[in-house]
Amino acid sequence: MDKSKKHSILVVEDDNATIMMLTNSLSPEYTVFAAKTGKNAISAAEKYKPDIILLDVLMPDDVLDGYGILGSLKKSEITKDIPVIFVTGLDSNEDEAKGLSMGAADYIAKPFSADNIKLRIAKQIKMSEQMREAEHLSKTDQLTNLPNRRGLEERLNVEWLSAIREHQPISLLIIDVDKFKNYNDAYGHPQGDMALKALGRCLRNSIKRPRDFAGRWGGEEFLLILPGTNAQGAATFAESLREQVQEMEVPASEEMAQKITISIGVSTADNPPAKDGAPDKGKTEGGTMEGFIAEADKALFIAKKSGRNKICSFSGDSA
Repeated sequence: MDKSKKHSILVVEDDNATIMMLTNSLSPEYTVFAAKTGKNAISAAEKYKPDIILLDVLMPDDVLDGYGILGSLKKSEITKDIPVIFVTGLDSNEDEAKGLSMGAADYIAKPFSADNIKLRIAKQIKMSEQMREAEHLSKTDQLTNLPNRRGLEERLNVEWLSAIREHQPISLLIIDVDKFKNYNDAYGHPQGDMALKALGRCLRNSIKRPRDFAGRWGGEEFLLILPGTNAQGAATFAESLREQVQEMEVPASEEMAQKITISIGVSTADNPPAKDGAPDKGKTEGGTMEGFIAEADKALFIAKKSGRNKICSFSGDSA
């Protein structure tokens, strides 16, 4: 997160005096939004994606009380991970237990002090940042600093479903370093690591669109996801990438810079969706994301079998 940008707080409260008190207290340090009804609260949470939501349980003029609002927030993919702190006049142990059991991050009974609110908010923001950092690290390959297999699988699932909804093609490239074992044997594993890092930088630099996504699939294999890209566009991209890597010099710790080449398997799902909700591609194995990956893997096998330093696009006839 941009350290120069203020964190944001959404205050959900039907009492104007409480809204003003919280806004005046928090606004020097935070960007504060306010909502007085459940409907507006959910809309504001999805629009602004605040770092913390302060939520009253008692909303007497609304169809949703605080528990109902929290339930709706937790059901939404957009808002489910936003920490919610109940700030309410309900101070019984049963009320607090109910709120926490529903997923609230904290529970503060009224009357409260501004200093207490600030301390609780700061604690939740710190915990959220630590969790986000841990989540980021769990999805990042430590050698190349690209997304790892977990990160790739999550992103591919998102883009696959998006292709279905938007009736758009999606293409996938599986990239493998040719004869990487021989490269490691000849130059040593540290030099092999340098080659993978160099390839990672090349992949990162090849991405020009916000939704294109590259990562390390495992070992010397990398994946590149190209949403909204048809078979011809994917093949053109793959060939350009192959040429870039062929011309790339890998930094060497000793002697001269070394060269590597890659083979690429390409798979494209066109014209989604089919009647069963899967992309309508007759040759797709079962119309599934797993089949889509398997097709690119088969195309990669053919590229390597036919001499390496090549690209191959999947077709039902050649697989």
